[in-house]
Amino acid sequence: AFPPPISSAAMTSLKEICRGLPLYPLPENRGRRKGIPHAPVRTPNLTAQEKKLALRNALRYFPPEIQKKLALEFAEELRLYGHIYMYRFFPDIEMRAYPIGDYPCKTKSAAAIMLMIMNNLDPSVAQFPQELVTYGGNGQVFSNWAQFWLVMHYLSEMTEEQTLVMYSAPRLIITNGMVIPNYSTRDEYEKMFALGVTMYGQMTAGSYCYIGPQGIVHGTVLTVLNAGRRYLKAEDLSGKVFVTSGLGGMSGAQAKAAVIAGCVGIIAEVDEAALLKRHKQGWLMEISNDLDHCIARLSDCQCLLQVTTNASYHLYMLNVSSFSFMNIYRAITNNMELHEVYLLQPIFLLYSRDARKNKIALSLGYHGNVVDLWERLVYELDTTGELLVDLGSDQTSCHNPFSGGYYPVQLGFEEAKQLLSTNPGKFRTLVQESLKRHVAAINRLADKGMFFWDYGNAFLLEAQRAGADVEKKGANKTEFRYPSYVQHIMGDIFSLGFGPFRWVCTSGDPQDLATTDSIAMSVLEDSIRQGVSTSVKQQYHDNIRWIREAGRHSLVVGSQARILYSDQRGRVSIAVAINRAISEGRIKAPVVLSRDHHDVSGTDSPYRETSNIYDGSAFCADMAVQNFVGDAFRGATWVALHNGGGVGWGEVINGGFGLVLDGSTEAEERAKMMLSWDVSNGVARRCWSGNDYAYETICQAMKEKATLKVTLPHKVVDENILEQALKH
Repeated sequence: AFPPPISSAAMTSLKEICRGLPLYPLPENRGRRKGIPHAPVRTPNLTAQEKKLALRNALRYFPPEIQKKLALEFAEELRLYGHIYMYRFFPDIEMRAYPIGDYPCKTKSAAAIMLMIMNNLDPSVAQFPQELVTYGGNGQVFSNWAQFWLVMHYLSEMTEEQTLVMYSAPRLIITNGMVIPNYSTRDEYEKMFALGVTMYGQMTAGSYCYIGPQGIVHGTVLTVLNAGRRYLKAEDLSGKVFVTSGLGGMSGAQAKAAVIAGCVGIIAEVDEAALLKRHKQGWLMEISNDLDHCIARLSDCQCLLQVTTNASYHLYMLNVSSFSFMNIYRAITNNMELHEVYLLQPIFLLYSRDARKNKIALSLGYHGNVVDLWERLVYELDTTGELLVDLGSDQTSCHNPFSGGYYPVQLGFEEAKQLLSTNPGKFRTLVQESLKRHVAAINRLADKGMFFWDYGNAFLLEAQRAGADVEKKGANKTEFRYPSYVQHIMGDIFSLGFGPFRWVCTSGDPQDLATTDSIAMSVLEDSIRQGVSTSVKQQYHDNIRWIREAGRHSLVVGSQARILYSDQRGRVSIAVAINRAISEGRIKAPVVLSRDHHDVSGTDSPYRETSNIYDGSAFCADMAVQNFVGDAFRGATWVALHNGGGVGWGEVINGGFGLVLDGSTEAEERAKMMLSWDVSNGVARRCWSGNDYAYETICQAMKEKATLKVTLPHKVVDENILEQALKH
C-alpha cells in the first residue's frame, strides 16, 4: 500500500478530487513513491522530434503560465521511464472504493463509475498503482494523472442528459487503442503510448470493471476443475499437482484457485513483492526460494544410511528430496561436522509423499524463474523415474514479453530489469532463448503424461515466434502442440452461454454482498428445479459451490464484489432479483453489474476466446464490436471497446459494459434487454460456426423468448460432395 499521507489535514478529499486539475498552486512533486511496486521502464525509442511531440501532447492539459515548469519534469519522466505519468498530480488520498453516497455527483450512475475507477487504482487491487496499471503489466486505467483528475471532475458535474466520451482517453463511452489495423504493432504501440495518444486498457482495467483477482480465481477454479475432468477423468483433484507461473494482478489468483480446487499448486514468480503480497492476503500458503524444498513437498523420501567417517561409524535416517548421491551428501554434511566421509551406504529407502501422498490442498510460491522449476521436474523424472506433476500451464504476461511481462531464466530479476532498460535488444534475445528452454522442459514432461494448456496469455504464440517446438502438424494457424484453455475447456462453457458475470455493491457494506450471494444461489437453485440440461446443471452446481465457499476464502479485495459464471437465463434472473431487493430496501445502495470482457460475446481473439471457432472467422472482430454497440443501445450505463487485452496489442478486440441497478422499473427493463443481447450475440455466432452446444443453447433461448430470431446453420451431411464439386 502507499505510505500514509503526512497528516490527515493534508489528505485530499473526494470533493477536492472532483474540482478538476489542481493548478493554483501546483501540488508538490514527490516523484515515484518508494516501497511500492512500479511498472517496468518502457523503451519506445522515440526520435528527437517524437520526444518533442510527446512533451507537447502532455502539456496541452495545462495553461501556458505553468508549462515551462512542468516541461522539465515531464521530459525527465520520459527519459527515465519511457512515458509521462505526471507523478506530481498523483492524488494525496486513500485510493479505494468509497461508499457511493460519499461521491459528490449529480447522478448515481456517475458516482458508480467513480467508485469503479478508484477501486481499479486501489493499491490492494492495482499492480502498479502510481503508473495507473491495474493488471497484466500494462493494463492502464488512464494514461496519466491529469486524465484521472479531469474525468473525476466531469463525472461529478454530469447530468442525466449528458454522456462522457473518452478516446483512450449510455453515460460513458470508452475506447482504448483503436488503431488503424496496419499500424497495430507492438513497436507502434510503444511509440503511441509514449506520445500520450493511446493506451493499452487490457480488458477490465480500461473499462474500470476490474474487481481484483477474485474474477480470475473463479475462472481458474473452473478451468482446473474441468481440466481434471477432461484430462485426468477425475472429479476429485486432491493429491494432483498443478505447476504454473505468475502471482501478479491476474495470475495471482492461481494460488487461491489451486486450494479451492483441492490440488497442490506450485506457482513460480520472479518478483518477491508479488509473492509477499499474495502471502499477506492469505492467498499463498507457503513461499520458498529453494527448489529442493519445493520438490520435497511433492516427493520426500527417507533414507537409512550407514556412514563411516575418519572418527566413527553411524546410522542416520534422513529426509532427502530425491535419492541421489549429491542430495544425500548435502543432507549428511548439513547435519553433522565431518572431516572426511569414507563411505555412504544406503540401507533402505522409504517414500513419504507429503502434500501429494496425504492429499493436502497446498499453494506453494516458488521465488524464482519458472524455467528452473520445470527443468528441475525434468531432472527428477530422469533421476527417479517419477513424474511429479499432473497438470501444467503458464500465466506470465507473455502478451508483453519484451517489456517486463516475461523474465529470462539466464538472469536474476533485478539484473534482467536493468538489462531491459539499457539493452532491450539483448533482453529480447534472452527472452526468446528462455522460452525455448521453457517449452523443451514442458515437452519432456508432457511426453510422459503431464497435461499442459495455454492460458490465453500468448505463451505458445510467443514461444512459436521464438522458435520453440510447439508446432501441431496439419493444424490451422490458431492451433499448437498444446491446446488453448478455451479450445479444450472454456470454449464449450462459453457456447453454453456461461461466462464471468459480476457485480459490485456500491454501499461498501459486506452485508449487502452477503444478501446478493444469497439471492444468486436461490436463483440458480430455482433454475435447476425448473429443469435444465445436464451440462447446464453441472455449471450451476459448480457456481453454487463457489458462492457457498466464497466467504471463507477471503476473496474480496477492494470493493464488495462477487463473480460467478452464469448463462443468459441466470444473469437476467439474478439482475432482476437484485434490483427488486434494492427497491425493497434489503440492499442499501445501487449495485453495478458488469462482466469480464473475456466472455461469451465480448471478445474476438483467435488465440484465446474465439480459438475454438473453426469456420475461418476466428480473425474477424464483428462480434465484439456488435456487442459494444448493442449494449449501448439496450441500456448499458457505460460501454468500452479495446484493442488488446490478454494476448496482446493487435491480437484481439474486446468490449465490456457497466450497468447500474438502482431499484427502478426502468433499471429492470434495461437489465432484461441488455443482458439478453450481451449473451445471445456470442452464442449465435458460435452456433453459426458449427458448435453443437451453442446450437442447442440458442434454440432454447429462442423458445424462451419469442422475439429472438437467429439463423441456424445447416450441416453438410455428405462430405464427399465437397471433394466431388472441387474436382470439376
